[in-house]
Amino acid sequence: QVQLVESGGGSVQPGGSLRLSCAASVASGYTLDGYAIGWFRRVPGKETEAVSCIRSSDGRTHYRNSVKGRFTISRNNARNMVYLQMNSLKPEDATTYYCAAGQDHYCSDYLGRGGFDYWGQGTQVTVSS
Repeated sequence: QVQLVESGGGSVQPGGSLRLSCAASVASGYTLDGYAIGWFRRVPGKETEAVSCIRSSDGRTHYRNSVKGRFTISRNNARNMVYLQMNSLKPEDATTYYCAAGQDHYCSDYLGRGGFDYWGQGTQVTVSS
């Protein structure tokens, strides 16, 4: 069982930066090892879309095209933390962001939400001038 809590959302101007954090609570004696972590965001007309994910086994990362070069995902398994550094933010990036955990193989170029079984409550990002 994994519980996730996001933080770091806020309001910035276009071109600004935010760093989202995802803190994981796992059963005693366990870590995030073995879990891929994904960042997702709510979009109109869809429940959520995947933004990025990072595997546990090899640290491999995947990003959706619209955020490549601007967002960076990282993780610290020892601290059970995952981060999403968001730079050069655009108004279209504004929405609620969620982190989610699933088995490693669900983190792929496909960037689907299937297999990510554990979700946080979300953190709001606002980008406006």
